[in-house]
Amino acid sequence: MKNVFVTGGTGLVGAHVVEEVLREKPDAKVVTLARSVDPRGYFCGQGLDKRVLFYSGDIRDEHTVRDIIYNEEIDTVFHLAAQPLVTVALANPRDTWTTNINGTLNVLEACRGNSRIESIVVASSDKAYGQAKFLPYTEDHPLHGLHPYDASKSCEDLMAQTYAACYGMPIVVSRFGNIFGPGDLNFNRLIPGIMHALATGKSLQIRSNGKQTRDFVYVKDVARGYLLLNRNATAHSGHAFNLTSGINRSAVAMIEEVGRVLGMPVPHEILDEVKHEIPEQALSDEKIRSALGWNSTIGLDQAIRDTWAWYERYFRAKGPSDVCCRNR
Repeated sequence: MKNVFVTGGTGLVGAHVVEEVLREKPDAKVVTLARSVDPRGYFCGQGLDKRVLFYSGDIRDEHTVRDIIYNEEIDTVFHLAAQPLVTVALANPRDTWTTNINGTLNVLEACRGNSRIESIVVASSDKAYGQAKFLPYTEDHPLHGLHPYDASKSCEDLMAQTYAACYGMPIVVSRFGNIFGPGDLNFNRLIPGIMHALATGKSLQIRSNGKQTRDFVYVKDVARGYLLLNRNATAHSGHAFNLTSGINRSAVAMIEEVGRVLGMPVPHEILDEVKHEIPEQALSDEKIRSALGWNSTIGLDQAIRDTWAWYERYFRAKGPSDVCCRNR
């Protein structure tokens, strides 16, 4: 990790990965590519903007991606840039597919044949599995995403495995559940929406029936997981790994959990408008535990408290009324 490229480095996961890279290796040169950065977000709030080389641009621009990887002499890649929202994907599948699939293709092509590249970690998702008959998902489950976002992640995942198999590239793939924690400014997601409701007293609108179950994993555990995969990319090239905390909740159950931990009931209402949601998802992390010794270290109660502490500061500085928050 001398010269590290983090695509999407200003986002929720990207910012925490950048922070973890610099914590583990303070002398590393970290380069990030993103379309924008919020000055009140986690990336700037932690002073990471002063410690990295920031490129403003689009992952879909193949020339920008190639120039960064070659000109900055990149040896380590964390590919995290994506259009990450299921509802946006449903409304705008073209933008989602070109970002998630073409963007990944640009990264892999820029790395192919580049002798400096030692490790590539590609971010997939539990959504890549699609709807399973049996839970939890294991890594040998077929990738069968049917909805726009899910299908884009299936394609991205398979593409990464193809480049590892056909070109001998040191690529590993991560598959996470719902990631939450300090710095998530996508207020259409459940946890940021809960935090907004607590800060404003306004009712949180749940666009689904609130019964779908998902794995929830804390972002700092995710960042540690990415560095673990990076260290093992050569030995496990072509492999995908599920990473999860084992915390599986419905939206309603998570709302109640946050209220219990913080001692504040979360005002909410169920709209039951969404029909394109997978009813149940859960991941098995047996493979990464046995192969790499992975384990989640931060309990749910502590993760919720730390997350709320960050949002309290954020809303105090920005003002809750300034935040655009639609239904989840």
